[in-house]
Amino acid sequence: MQACICEEYGAPEVVRLAEVETPEIARDEVLVRVHAAAVTTADWRCRAAAFPRGFRLLGRLMFGLFRPRNPILGMDFSGVVTRVGRSVTRFRVGERVFGSSSPMRLGAHAEYLAVKESSAVVRTPPNLSDDEAAAIPFGGNSALAFLRDFGRVKPGQRVLVVGASGSVGSWAVQVARHLGATVTGVCSAPNLPLVRSLGAEHVVDYASSAIGQNGEKYDLVFDTVGVTTFTSCKEALSEQGTYLPLNGGLREIGQAIVTSLRKGKRVKYAVSQNTRAGLEVLVNLVERGVLRPVVDRVYPMREIAEAHRHVDGRHKRGSVVVRMGAAPTPAL
Repeated sequence: MQACICEEYGAPEVVRLAEVETPEIARDEVLVRVHAAAVTTADWRCRAAAFPRGFRLLGRLMFGLFRPRNPILGMDFSGVVTRVGRSVTRFRVGERVFGSSSPMRLGAHAEYLAVKESSAVVRTPPNLSDDEAAAIPFGGNSALAFLRDFGRVKPGQRVLVVGASGSVGSWAVQVARHLGATVTGVCSAPNLPLVRSLGAEHVVDYASSAIGQNGEKYDLVFDTVGVTTFTSCKEALSEQGTYLPLNGGLREIGQAIVTSLRKGKRVKYAVSQNTRAGLEVLVNLVERGVLRPVVDRVYPMREIAEAHRHVDGRHKRGSVVVRMGAAPTPAL
């Protein structure tokens, strides 16, 4: 099969196409013919060894000290089940599925992927294209976990989403609105209409003023792109407001510990995981028309380096998707 392989850390050009062996499956795994796969900021970090501050050594120990341990990157995928292990009962050959592989196994940027039946994998709704389905797991699960579970957003609260047009931010705007919050989205000027269409009642061009310095008070500031700090957002938080960074480091861990010991404004540090339960919630909301995936660009497999380059630019609208092989991905 063809796969996009990355055998050294570096710029987008280190990712290239190569012929590799089609994976074998264990008795509790399914083999998926991948039709589409997302290129996320997690893939950028794994490719460039751009791990959050304070975790660079740990990141290399986990993913490869001198080069990526698994040369095939990619977690989020959509496709069709082509083979099932002997003990698999949840899926059948021919079913459309989407989800995420394990962060330690990766492997979605290839024509075939072996995933455990127990992984964060669900059936693809008939009204979603493969491109749209592949855009759901990373951004959708992150937004759901950070806002519902960690931020505990409640109806009537005011939420500021920084990076509101990105792969996590575009979902965060929608999820916060669904949870009953009044949402303000921060993004670049060209993306203001998109963020407004996703449900943000207020939009702010990040170039027009300092983030969080417009005089408004928020119960939660959710930074999805890592361009703010607790200090810079303190004035924008209400008396019991929470600063919630998606990509926190050791500084934010320390601040979370200190602020948890006293009343007032606080920092929460959290790490989300792709879960099947989260995907099932998201699928239900997408099918009901409450949420919708946002796909920025779709690249053919041969342009995988360009897809990485677009993600590196940190200005994508929603998700970047790559179609694996010559698989068709029509909107159904």
